[in-house]
Amino acid sequence: MRLWVLVLGLVLMPALAVAQELSALARLVPEQSRVADKSGGIDVELVLSQPVPWRVRVLDQPPRLVLDVREVDWSGLGSVEQDSDAVAGLRAGVVRQGWSRLVLELTGPYLVARADMVTGEAAAKVRLHLAPAGAEAFAAAAAQPEPEGWALPEIADLPKPVPRGTGPVVVVLDPGHGGIDPGAERDGYSEAGLMLTFARELKDLLLRDGGFLVILTREEDEFVPLESRISIARAAGAHVFVSLHADAIAEGEAVGATIYTLSEDASDAASQALAERHDRADLLSGVDLTAQDDLVATILMDMARTETGPRIERLALALESAIKAEGLRMHRHPRQTAGFSVLKSPDIPSVLVELGFMSSARDLARLIDPEWRAKMALALRDGLKAWAAEDAALSALQR
Repeated sequence: MRLWVLVLGLVLMPALAVAQELSALARLVPEQSRVADKSGGIDVELVLSQPVPWRVRVLDQPPRLVLDVREVDWSGLGSVEQDSDAVAGLRAGVVRQGWSRLVLELTGPYLVARADMVTGEAAAKVRLHLAPAGAEAFAAAAAQPEPEGWALPEIADLPKPVPRGTGPVVVVLDPGHGGIDPGAERDGYSEAGLMLTFARELKDLLLRDGGFLVILTREEDEFVPLESRISIARAAGAHVFVSLHADAIAEGEAVGATIYTLSEDASDAASQALAERHDRADLLSGVDLTAQDDLVATILMDMARTETGPRIERLALALESAIKAEGLRMHRHPRQTAGFSVLKSPDIPSVLVELGFMSSARDLARLIDPEWRAKMALALRDGLKAWAAEDAALSALQR
């Protein structure tokens, strides 16, 4: 049973009578709200000025609980009584139009054991109890996809898909993080802000080149779920997907750009997890999986990865070569593999480019330097052009 579906359904039932009055912004009542350790778990009580539709779920890496609510002003969150060693922090912000999100940063794996809303004439209280959980059970709960209709934002004017090897190269640029999720932060700069700036600059450069059609997964400082980023690439008929990041590390020192591709272990798990989704239309371009069971869907996606894998390797190599040719600093291990969610599309060549590390003063200085960003944008453009030409030539030989 998917907890967020159950909770949203239970909450909407008593809220139907007041649904027409929910256009006004609800607000948090911080002096009546609290977060505390209790009975070996965590008790959360949040008093709102009026009932609103809501849902709750957990996310991993790092472990956290997210509470999505309709039209709530979270001002005063810092005044909420906090007496929990299991909650490292609270933050809130806009998650999408008309919805806001509260995030509880957890120190370990906890699952929602109880969730309800008590409504009154002038207020509503969200009550949650989180119980300790095993790592495997928590990971399974966190891996549940967004509900239908939630994950894909409304995006106007997406181009019609262009067949591979014909017309402009369709590039989807994914500036990491955004909105309530700022990513790494240092000296007043956020990873989300820097990557959006760079993505806009790279988009302009690619469009001026004339051989590219470019879509951004987000155009502003807004939160976009990870699954939505892949869905946007699918809807755009992307030939290539490039996620842009600038991480930070807590210990040691790391500098330079790094190119990540999906690891083999993660690709096997990704196929299985994607096959379990109900919406099969978003898994594999040009293949109708709606009537297939999980095993068949997994096999078809693995077959797609077999064909896509060498293309991804050539893409990573082309980008690495172009960055080095431009004389830009790269990490001592410039190409690495990982299980990042945005790399899991089985048939779209996808890479994640860490432009540098915000934990490094030298890298941060480069990231905020317009001249350095222009050189990096040129390098990525050259790498994409070289890869696209080789990919088209190989595609023609295979036909």
